[in-house]
Amino acid sequence: MTDSTTTKYIGTDHFLPENTLLLNAMTEGVYGFDLAGNAVFINPAAEQMTGWKSAELIGRNIHDCHHHSHADGSHYPQHDCPIYRTLHDAIPRQVNEDVFWRKDGSSFPVYYSSTPVYDQQQLVGVIAIFRDVSMQKHTEQSLRQALAQVQALSERLASENQYLLTELQGQQGASGISGNSQPINQLIQQIHLVANTDSTVLICGENGTGKELVARNLHRLSHRKDQPMVSVNCAAFSTALLESELFGHEKGAFTGATARRKGRFELANNGTLFLDEIAELSLSAQSKLLRVIQEQSFERVGSSETIKVNIRLVAATHHDLAARVEQGLFRMDLYYRLNVFPITVPPLRERREDIPQLVSDLVASLSKKLGKKITKVSAKGLKNLQQYSWPGNVRELQNLIEREMILSQSGHLLFNTLPVAVATPLATSTLTMAQAEAAHIIAILNASHWRISGPSGAAAMLDMPASTLRSRMKKLAISR
Repeated sequence: MTDSTTTKYIGTDHFLPENTLLLNAMTEGVYGFDLAGNAVFINPAAEQMTGWKSAELIGRNIHDCHHHSHADGSHYPQHDCPIYRTLHDAIPRQVNEDVFWRKDGSSFPVYYSSTPVYDQQQLVGVIAIFRDVSMQKHTEQSLRQALAQVQALSERLASENQYLLTELQGQQGASGISGNSQPINQLIQQIHLVANTDSTVLICGENGTGKELVARNLHRLSHRKDQPMVSVNCAAFSTALLESELFGHEKGAFTGATARRKGRFELANNGTLFLDEIAELSLSAQSKLLRVIQEQSFERVGSSETIKVNIRLVAATHHDLAARVEQGLFRMDLYYRLNVFPITVPPLRERREDIPQLVSDLVASLSKKLGKKITKVSAKGLKNLQQYSWPGNVRELQNLIEREMILSQSGHLLFNTLPVAVATPLATSTLTMAQAEAAHIIAILNASHWRISGPSGAAAMLDMPASTLRSRMKKLAISR
């Protein structure tokens, strides 16, 4: 396309014949203007694109005919028009983002140039050359949309991949609920009753009873089973980090936010979100969670864009939430939102008859993990296990079996050399929750020689972060 070159021009009424033939053959639209801004030449391509005939525009102000408004319909003053500005300052111009208006009132995007025309070094007018770029704009828009979709899909796959890797690394022990006791049969019945609904479930039970296992069974039996189940341990994050973990954040939302990240709510869209240890949420986080439950929408940290989600919420806690409501530590309205269908997981001491089955299942699972073949568990060892109170429940049993398997030099598990605290039968007096927890932690600390962190430390045996264990020890006044 011609842009900054000058064109030979005679008077204000006509082009030289050879120039006219050339301009008429061009596929771009061509307008010639005199110094008053009136049209003196219009080629056939311009007529076809605008719908205006040459005879209708010659001698008229073309700006008033098809350049009178911006793309949004607002008025376009003639003195702002690049074509007419060239008439006054003789400076060539090129415009990429503009529209021309057709005779029928419709508009189309254009690219055009305005070039001064001289006759014997005297400015006599301007020639404007333009082309319809509708197809290019449509292609650019399609490419931008496709790129945005690819980026969104890539981000989602990356987030899901990172999350799934974390989940797989954290999977341990049996995948099913073991036992045939009356409490376990009642638990399984409750799971089947509520699994295929979208009702919110609150799972209660002591630490180590298998609340997450119940949540996974609820998801597995639901109509959302082909969608992800996303888990969050609310006790594992500070208040500030938990908000980002749940709702995600934008790049630059806070120090260290070097890229946009999707939160667990987005990852769980159309699936199940499991909030473990929900009683550990701050009151601020409880308020935001309540809004998400009510409206199924939220904003990422650092963003005002509202994101809609469709999730099934399952929560779990070892605390008495009703008591925490009375203490002002948990919102009453959130408690009633969560307590739609409560399920209580029985402690191991209330289903001792399930211990043989649990031991069998855990030994089979841990044999694959440790690469050991265990063929027998002594009857005396099983009796010892059934006499213990199990303040750490199934998790404590699993850790004990794993240690016994590591130490075993044969294919038999005897459980004859249990720590003193573990070998003590169930006391006749009833311990408080805090006393039982403290006793269990002390027993594990003794077994690990009071080493807290590391692969063989007490935190690993208790399946919790070392920082969390130190915090619990401080709270329970446990010291060596």
